[in-house]
Amino acid sequence: MPGEISTAGMRSGHSSQPGMRASHADRDRVADLLSIAAGEGRLTSEELDQRLEAALSARTVGELTELTADLPPVPALAGGVVAEAKDVVRIDQKFSPVKRVGRWVVPRRLELSTEFCAVTLDFTQAVITQDTLRIDLDMRGKTLTLIVKPGIVVDCDGLSLEFCKVKDHQVPDPGTPVALRVELVGTKSFGRVVVRQPRSTAGKWLLRKPAPLPAGD
Repeated sequence: MPGEISTAGMRSGHSSQPGMRASHADRDRVADLLSIAAGEGRLTSEELDQRLEAALSARTVGELTELTADLPPVPALAGGVVAEAKDVVRIDQKFSPVKRVGRWVVPRRLELSTEFCAVTLDFTQAVITQDTLRIDLDMRGKTLTLIVKPGIVVDCDGLSLEFCKVKDHQVPDPGTPVALRVELVGTKSFGRVVVRQPRSTAGKWLLRKPAPLPAGD
């Protein structure tokens, strides 16, 4: 359908052959699709990491197609991949880490029910379509990490803490309008809640351009 990004990471109707060499833009589009799919709960954090690594090293369009063949297409607009925000996304998980990174689509409400799972929500490249995100927590153990940028504010006042500490490293910037207010409610027992800016060195995350392939003889 026109106006969608297909499972190959290309616009629908684009006639690409599987053996055609993939471009940087092709890899980036597939990386966006994978991040959105993980944000919707279609991929685990381990699957996301594995597929992103494969996308960065893919040489052909066919290799990229295999990485997204089991994922639905998402709407596309000029300038990038977007998707409609869901009203509610619920995550129930035990023992395995939860990650939402890259261009994941922020829902209107997120319900997190986890036991001894480290949870990372990185908003620095997230697709934001509304001004408020309510996160209903029922989280036991491990650390909830929220990575923010100027214009994203985290409110922990509605959170009930049991044997848990909050480390808030937000840096208020009066000159930046609030684009997203994240409201934490519910219960966090044991572990920590950490709100921080991206790390300056490790913050250049996985989705950058791969190094050029060596020229053949």
